[in-house]
Amino acid sequence: MIVDCAIYRDGRRTEGPADFSDALDLCRLRGDAFVWIGLYEPTEREFDRVTDEFGLHPLAVEDALNAHQRPKLEVYDDSLFMVLKPVGYEAKSDIVSSGEVMVFIGDSFVVTVRHGEEAPLGAVRSRLEHEPEMLRHGPTAVLYMIADAVVDHYVEVAGELGTDLEELEAEVFSPTGGGSRHTASRIYAFKRQILEFRRATGPLAQPLSRLAGTGMIGARVPFVHDKAHPFFRDVSDHLTRVNEAVEGLDRLVSDILAAHLAQTSVRQNDDVRKISAWAAMAAIPTMIAGIYGMNFEHMPELRWPGSYPVLIAAMVALEVLLYRLFKRRGWL
Repeated sequence: MIVDCAIYRDGRRTEGPADFSDALDLCRLRGDAFVWIGLYEPTEREFDRVTDEFGLHPLAVEDALNAHQRPKLEVYDDSLFMVLKPVGYEAKSDIVSSGEVMVFIGDSFVVTVRHGEEAPLGAVRSRLEHEPEMLRHGPTAVLYMIADAVVDHYVEVAGELGTDLEELEAEVFSPTGGGSRHTASRIYAFKRQILEFRRATGPLAQPLSRLAGTGMIGARVPFVHDKAHPFFRDVSDHLTRVNEAVEGLDRLVSDILAAHLAQTSVRQNDDVRKISAWAAMAAIPTMIAGIYGMNFEHMPELRWPGSYPVLIAAMVALEVLLYRLFKRRGWL
């Protein structure tokens, strides 16, 4: 469905035809205005008219309708098509969720298509409408502000992931928390969330590099003003820091998982040694009692009155000796 349709001229929202086809004709006639149409999860039927009026490429239209695309930048004859993946993070459940924003810009128009709940563009439109100097740059300003808002939120999500990972690390290395049987599954689930985050941030580096004028051996991107390159370079720099943070998080969570598995192995070895030590201590009285329980008539000291207390004392002495030996070696 169409969420909003507006004409912008000289950096301000102006009144115009309600029909976006007439609005586009008016903007092209004036030459100093553009129309911005925002759509939320449109159906194929709803998008057909937009496609016909704005001359959008069928391949880009297919991507916009089907969603589930990687971040990318495509240049067509009559428009520029960019895909971004905004993300959200639910700290309580440690879940990273992603949406999609498709942006078409061309001669006097911007069409944005949003999928999912993690891509609110109302705040971006409102911010632009309060910055007329930026809005005067036309569709390029809209593309920049959307990319800037998405990447800025990446920074926030990376920070939240880092905080939660520190808490998970403290739990793993605590005297009691690391022994939980659910710890390994929690670490692995956290790693999957980082991977989901990386799917959104990693592929976006090349499109932003092209928009910043540093990719594709500096080839110019149509429909984007050359003066916008410094702004996109700033967004690209922020994304680079996010990607470096994600790489660090991924390495750290892998190290935590390896450390947890090593802790578990050491703990199991300790348990085996303790069991072996107690079994060795139990074997001595069992052996002595077994020998004298065979009921043979001719056995050493069998009829001596002091044989029972002597054997009990010998068992106790051997048990104490073994206990001190195992304790000194750390087995108990």
